[in-house]
Amino acid sequence: MKKGEKRKQELLEIAYRMFLSKGYEETSIDEIIEQAGIAKGTYYYYFESKEQTLEEVIGMILDREEENARKVLGSDMSVPEKIVHVIASFRPEAREVSIRDTLNKPENIIMHEKMNRRLTERIVPVLSEVAEQGIREGIFACESIPERMRMIVILASALFDEGYQTEEDVSVFIDTVERMLYAQPGSMGFIRQLISGGQSHDK
Repeated sequence: MKKGEKRKQELLEIAYRMFLSKGYEETSIDEIIEQAGIAKGTYYYYFESKEQTLEEVIGMILDREEENARKVLGSDMSVPEKIVHVIASFRPEAREVSIRDTLNKPENIIMHEKMNRRLTERIVPVLSEVAEQGIREGIFACESIPERMRMIVILASALFDEGYQTEEDVSVFIDTVERMLYAQPGSMGFIRQLISGGQSHDK
């Protein structure tokens, strides 16, 4: 890693820790600069604003989540287990929920949409590899896998992010996923436990 890249990574780590301990809104650029022991000009050499710092901190989190998800690909888990664990890999740790929650505020809607797109770009290729394994094993029977996985991720995000879905919503979603992947009816029922587990995790 080059010296400039190392310094930027150090600043991101400092900002990450401060966002966790104090909260994004309560952390000022001056505090990050003081903690890092650098000049203000150095900070602005790497980041245009605190908002960009947040965006790159979340990108750093996504890097780690994708690394964890790709470890699942090489495991001996079954295809359904891999799907569950890949999706779970892209959930924030309990201590990081406050950082992600910042994006849900109305004033951050543009950044929220941008980060959702980045999350989709990260998770779709990994899920596609799992789906391809499912096709080889005769579990799924479909083409255009990346496009189908993207639609499933977008639908899941829109339906479940707020946590207000009904049992019927979940049932229809599972049925839709099975039809999209040409899977056997009932074979994707494990999604129900995944959703329930996610709701418990968020509380």
